Amino acid sequence: MRNLLNFIIRYSTWFVFTFYVLLSCILLSQHDEYHASVVLSSANSLTGGVYRAASGVTGYFNLRDINRSLQESNASLENEILNLRNEIADYKSIVNDKDSTTAPEVAEIARFDYILASVINNSTRHPRNYFTINRGTLDGIKRGMGVVDHNGIVGIVNVAGPHTARVISILNETQHFSVKLKDTPYVGSLSWHGGDPTIAYMEEVPRHAKYRIGDTIVTSGYSTTFPYGINVGTVMNRVKMTDDNFYILKIRLSSDFNTLSTVRVLKDSYKAELDSLATFDIKADE
Repeated sequence: MRNLLNFIIRYSTWFVFTFYVLLSCILLSQHDEYHASVVLSSANSLTGGVYRAASGVTGYFNLRDINRSLQESNASLENEILNLRNEIADYKSIVNDKDSTTAPEVAEIARFDYILASVINNSTRHPRNYFTINRGTLDGIKRGMGVVDHNGIVGIVNVAGPHTARVISILNETQHFSVKLKDTPYVGSLSWHGGDPTIAYMEEVPRHAKYRIGDTIVTSGYSTTFPYGINVGTVMNRVKMTDDNFYILKIRLSSDFNTLSTVRVLKDSYKAELDSLATFDIKADE
């Protein structure tokens, strides 16, 4: 308390000076319209700058929530497209089924759903690359589920723990994906040959297949991992002939694996049934 009194007494002259300056400014602004407008304009500029700075700071800290909300909205729209595409295919099969006297009913349940996840560990420099997501079996993650980001496919769930899961990246020389030239019947196998994380190759493309530089490559839908039509990349050029019947296309991948952050794990409600049918076919062949 004594130190506070000593401080006030020591600088009392400055306190008195500051008080009279403020008082004179108040009196001047109240009795003179010009000075009042100057004071108000200066105050508005000052408070406006403070508000803009505060808005910028709060906006920056809210970017994560905003990004997550946008990702969820985008994923929901993409799933609606997948389900609508599946329903259209069902209706087409009904229309084309000339042998059936009574058309079967189309399933009304949504076939595809998703689980939003964040990438917590990622690699792109090895021959066999993987990444880890912060969702596991407790969230519904299972081995064999396809994983995509907002640009296209990125991998397949390899191992799932209770809270996390490991995903085999497209950037893995041992992994192959069934793909096709969009809006054509031409199917091939997508593989990564190492090195550049932006480039992959579509192999086993029929020699008679027609394509143009920039054509889109999508998932074929011939597996239970990915439905048809998810973006994979674009055609850059033809690399080399594998034999007289097939050739290889060089593909620029749609997803940027160096900045992979938020992904979606696809849930196919038909997957268990389709997998069981495939197992039954294998046993029947044996």
